[in-house]
Amino acid sequence: MKKTILLFTCLFVLLLQGLRAEDKPELRYENALNFRIVNKGFEDTEGDFTRLPAYMKDSVREQLWWLAGCSAGIGVRFATDSKTVGVRYNLRYNFSMMHMAMTGIKGTDLYRMDEKGKWHYVNTARPVKDSVQHKVYVENMDGGMHEYLIYLPLYDGINWLEIGVDSSAVLDKPHVDNPRSNKRIVCYGTSVMQGGCATRTGMTQTTMLQRDLNVEVVNLGFSGEGKQDYCMARLMAGIDNVICYVIDPVPNCTKDMCDTLTYNFVKILRDAHPDVPIVMVEGLTYPYAKYDSYFSEYLPQKNAAFRKNYERLKKDNPKNLYYMTTDGMTGFEEEGTVDGIHLTDIGFRAYTEKLEKILKKVLKKQLK
Repeated sequence: MKKTILLFTCLFVLLLQGLRAEDKPELRYENALNFRIVNKGFEDTEGDFTRLPAYMKDSVREQLWWLAGCSAGIGVRFATDSKTVGVRYNLRYNFSMMHMAMTGIKGTDLYRMDEKGKWHYVNTARPVKDSVQHKVYVENMDGGMHEYLIYLPLYDGINWLEIGVDSSAVLDKPHVDNPRSNKRIVCYGTSVMQGGCATRTGMTQTTMLQRDLNVEVVNLGFSGEGKQDYCMARLMAGIDNVICYVIDPVPNCTKDMCDTLTYNFVKILRDAHPDVPIVMVEGLTYPYAKYDSYFSEYLPQKNAAFRKNYERLKKDNPKNLYYMTTDGMTGFEEEGTVDGIHLTDIGFRAYTEKLEKILKKVLKKQLK
């Protein structure tokens, strides 16, 4: 008897699911390139959603180039009156790591703007094993015209992305210039700058800065490869509409690299754009360094070498150069890392709030 009841229950559930599937209209998908791509520093990239110009391929290390294929920080802006919003996209690498959530590595986040211009999180495309990802973010909305933003994978890339809406819905380029298209902050750094290890693609410091400050924020973080290569500084100097540079390379540099490379790396940017502020960020003091005698000595030495060059640059020209210390960057009671080094969402929020205090003072006129 119990088996019979269970069988009928299963059949009833399957029937309901079938009816629901039939009731749902087929979504219409359109190429994301038809809309606005934000937080991307260069147009002439190898892929539509990669982060460095194609001509740089032979100028950088192989690993750096691989990481440039990750779409960290890049977003797609659009407007629609659809009651349903979905996405499908093809992963470039289908990559995974043991210490970072798949939703951050290769998921995508949907945000919706309210009438005051504030962004609100809606849902995440949770990755599946296949290279082609498919997700309906939200259904049964009010059918009004709203502004949306999809953030792309942090530690993977995508070959193509399509936005799904109801078959009769309007799907358009954004009607609101948010983030402002004529103002960019360029952030250069390491794995943390790239987004390691945020649980979602919208929870990095670059994406939070973009939403909070209403400017595009270009993510040039490269895991293990933020080594102050001069070609990268020259490349950054060529990005249009930059209102500030944020430089955070210390974790990927040795003490000698902090000592010998920092001055010229920053000077390339200062010579090219003397009126654009630069914020130099100290290397994170890892929580375990309190207890590890080697790191408790070595990490402050690296920061001291970095700071020495800041002071030298400041002596050359005191204008438009700022410094952010490591204090408080790991969040409440130093709970802001996943592995003693890379940040959790708590750590990213702490980092962002500390940096924003500087940027809001430095960029007071530009952010009006």
